[in-house]
Amino acid sequence: MPRENEPRETILEPDLPIVDPHHHLWDRFAPPPATPGVPEHPLAEVMRRSPRYLMHELAADTNSGHNIIATVFVQCGAMYRASGPEDMKVVGETEFVNGVAAMAASGIYGKTLACHGIVSHVPLSLGDGAAKVLEAHIAAGNGRFRGIRDIGAYDPDPEVLGALNHPAGLYRDSKFREGFKHLAKLGLSFDAWLIEPQIGDLTDLAHAFPNTKIVLDHVGTPSGRGRFTGTQKERFPIWAQSIKELAKNPNVYVKLGGLAMAFCNFPTYAKKNASSQELADEWRPYVETCIEAFGAKRAMFESNFPVDEPCCSYATLWNTFKRLASGASKEDKAALFAGAASDFYRLEL
Repeated sequence: MPRENEPRETILEPDLPIVDPHHHLWDRFAPPPATPGVPEHPLAEVMRRSPRYLMHELAADTNSGHNIIATVFVQCGAMYRASGPEDMKVVGETEFVNGVAAMAASGIYGKTLACHGIVSHVPLSLGDGAAKVLEAHIAAGNGRFRGIRDIGAYDPDPEVLGALNHPAGLYRDSKFREGFKHLAKLGLSFDAWLIEPQIGDLTDLAHAFPNTKIVLDHVGTPSGRGRFTGTQKERFPIWAQSIKELAKNPNVYVKLGGLAMAFCNFPTYAKKNASSQELADEWRPYVETCIEAFGAKRAMFESNFPVDEPCCSYATLWNTFKRLASGASKEDKAALFAGAASDFYRLEL
């Protein structure tokens, strides 16, 4: 959506087909009340700026000048069922997003096949009990359900992730892995979100389940809050080595984005209205390292909207990615902007 005081940039390569493999939808998303002496929720600014992000807001972004041909919705805890069995309440998210996808398929909101793929949530720590929830998502998705995200982000410093801290060592937990084994059986993929010091946990998981397709969200989130404030340059080699080790698993892909999040806390986050050139200069080392490690066919640019919206507009974000890929071949560019996402999420376009 247009942003106040942000200079409108000329759209670069407006005809380049793009599949946005990572965005969210929500309504009535409000920050928790401020508590004296307690750090603000890391996503409080997102909640204030975008308390609602539904079909109309998404369409305004996907119609802002770039050639967005399709999108993939990714889990954010939206519209869970208010009643019924506790473990089945998460299926409400797939039901909701499938309705939005049907709206987009009507063509009324433009040419974009929004939510053409759906990634929802199942707590895999249910173990074998996760199978019935996965099957319910498949039934609710009307052919659009592709997999789940079960967030494993954790840090002992509560200021790093705030309320989004999850159980420590989730991806190595035996009960979690008991549930995880059902993904490949059902032909489903896994979105992984954790932070840089935890990437080794995902490498171990990927090695243990070579037949399950996994994608690392947000380049592994190089953190810049709490105990990591001011340490990103010194930790970059550690992050880069972890990425290279993870990429040795051919079943793993990576999403190139999420660097505008509050968790990363880059200087452009504080600036708010940075240009696409400024963002590209800041993010280039992370993006180029990932592309070199995974190859273009296993790397996909992502918007992560509206979470990344406090930093820049949707149009500026995709200009940033096009600047980062300006030296890529035609084939690699096609993979980075649409091919890898279509392959991973099995999208028919």
